[in-house]
Amino acid sequence: MKLSLKEKAAYGLGAVGKDMVYMLSASYILYYYQDLLGIKGTIMGAIMMAARIFDAFNDPIMGVIVAKTKTKWGKFRPWLMIGTLTNAVVLYLMFSAPPTLSGSGLVAYAAIFYVLWGVTYTMMDIPYWSMIPAFTEGGKEREGLTAMARSCAGVGSALITVITMIVVPLLGRIVHPNEQAEADVIEISGFSWFALIVAVIFVVFITITCVAIKEKSSVDMESPSIGAMFKALVTNDQAMAVVITIVLVNASLYITSNLLIYFFKYDIAGESWNNSYVLFNTFGGGMQIISMMVIYPLVRKVMSITKVCYLSFFCAIGGYAVLLIMMMTGAKSMVLLLIPGFFVFVAFGLLTVLTTVFLANTVDYGEYKNGRRDESVIFSMQTFVVKLASGVAVFITGIALDLFNISDNTDTVVDNVSLSANIMGLRMTMTILPIIGLFIAVYIFAKKYILTDEKLEEIAAELKNRQSA
Repeated sequence: MKLSLKEKAAYGLGAVGKDMVYMLSASYILYYYQDLLGIKGTIMGAIMMAARIFDAFNDPIMGVIVAKTKTKWGKFRPWLMIGTLTNAVVLYLMFSAPPTLSGSGLVAYAAIFYVLWGVTYTMMDIPYWSMIPAFTEGGKEREGLTAMARSCAGVGSALITVITMIVVPLLGRIVHPNEQAEADVIEISGFSWFALIVAVIFVVFITITCVAIKEKSSVDMESPSIGAMFKALVTNDQAMAVVITIVLVNASLYITSNLLIYFFKYDIAGESWNNSYVLFNTFGGGMQIISMMVIYPLVRKVMSITKVCYLSFFCAIGGYAVLLIMMMTGAKSMVLLLIPGFFVFVAFGLLTVLTTVFLANTVDYGEYKNGRRDESVIFSMQTFVVKLASGVAVFITGIALDLFNISDNTDTVVDNVSLSANIMGLRMTMTILPIIGLFIAVYIFAKKYILTDEKLEEIAAELKNRQSA
């Protein structure tokens, strides 16, 4: 029996909720603890990198646990619900550090709750994506649902990108109606309440998913180990090329996205920096969604998939280059900043879709080359490498924040910030490093990736012949 619209919508809502939670943590936890609470950027970067790498290695372990679970509610939904409830609680506590903590106590608090957040998120994320075969019939239905869920996840991420710095100050002012309250105090309270609201939305949406989706009791889940992942990479040169490309692309994006709020707060500066930041993020979030859902299907009709990829790289590198030139010349007009922003956000929206498609293509290639379909291994690898990339990026970000003395708890003079060497260092970190990362990515892709549309047709025909033989 095919999925109903109600079931598809329920599953999509779950993706919206879980990626709202993910984006809140990924985009603002460093800012919350480093800029607002005063932990050194290098320390927070090291904590976050270690936690994300640990979490990446923890994914296969959670997969094994889920695979061995047997209950009357199935193997996926119990963990999906348990993980959601615990992650929601940890999210709130992570953004609600006790005001009495400072120094090593605050560092320990941040480390404990960030690690717990990663573990509990994995607890619900693995069963969420792994349960798709448990209620779909395969083929186009499964592919369509996966694509829809990925798009819904993008909507959840975009919502957080757009509304966080609108809602956080509003909530903070409700808690602190006194106009004399410091901006940091307002933001700290606002983040706590906003995290609570997001956590409640998360629980409600996943509950709807669990109630609406019915598992098939006969479905088994394959749980790839870390060893299986690396074996698949060693024996599948195309998977290796795509994985390295994903790491470089995502690390480049995360370096910029982690530093963006600092750029607006300390470089654009002024009392209206928050409004400019919100406007830029709103525009960027919208462009990423449009590029994934509208631009990609349109350009795919007239270009081969590899040409779309090169177009995306060209747009991203060109956008960063224009942004660097604007920063070096001191241009701060929001209208002008939206021009390079358009190309960068559209490019990364396209690359998000492309890397998923390229990974899927390496599954067929692996069967063609090695006679084995490592489907579950390959797609588990996507989560692994994205977490690895984000860990590396946040560590680089933390080092840059300390190196260039970017913090609300330092003696940085905001009025003269556009002339300081520190701000110039911030500008170069968030543009030059991504440009270098993207150039390396496009070089590796051009040298190593061979799965053109024509090659994929050849592989598909060969696999069909083998099946009929």
